[in-house]
Amino acid sequence: MFKIARSELVQMFRNRLVLVTGLIIPVALGGYFVYQHETYSDLGSLGFVAAVVMFTVMAFGLYTTAVTTLAARRQNLFLKRLRSTAASDRSILAGLVLPVTVVALVQVVAILAVLGVVVDGPAQIPLLAVAVLATAAMMGALALATAGITNSPEHAQVTTLPVSLAVVAVAGWVGITGTEDLAYLKRLLPGGSATELVVNAWDGGVPLTDALPLLVPTVAWVVVAVALASRLFRWEPRR
Repeated sequence: MFKIARSELVQMFRNRLVLVTGLIIPVALGGYFVYQHETYSDLGSLGFVAAVVMFTVMAFGLYTTAVTTLAARRQNLFLKRLRSTAASDRSILAGLVLPVTVVALVQVVAILAVLGVVVDGPAQIPLLAVAVLATAAMMGALALATAGITNSPEHAQVTTLPVSLAVVAVAGWVGITGTEDLAYLKRLLPGGSATELVVNAWDGGVPLTDALPLLVPTVAWVVVAVALASRLFRWEPRR
């Protein structure tokens, strides 16, 4: 798995499309939200800014990049060749997705650290870390599912748009309006409960026992996405 991951990390920095979608765009957007934190915190709170930063990076840096990578490796038959080796299916997929996941996590941590320096830091750092890891798991699982219906790296620009825009939109909706109204709907939507968890972790004021159950919808989305991936994922191009 780690040999595959190391090779994939090298390929990431050689591919201009992946470099732009996985590194430049997420950092640029995250930097913009930090720079405009006063404007966006007036709409919701500093926790809202943190949630939008997290989902922007996860949507474009992790989700979109992972789908593009898997589609490219299928198209050039690299997936098929890997599957003929001794590596298991799980280790192959983990090795391909691990580099983009680690890069996205580093980006989120770095941008949120800058935000914490510019303004007051998070009230509950461990809870924030749990929220970030759960979101990464959800977006990675959704990437595997989406890759199953993506025929090429170019096609990924189309297939990834609905989920990318949806999770960022949900984060904005929940972060601005809260969950006093339509709480169940907002928490069940992909990214809704994770947004509330990040807001609570950053702004504080919510007991840990009340915050941790918010992980359940995010974990449920991971289970659903993995189930979809097991049915939809293809190792060879359609003929």
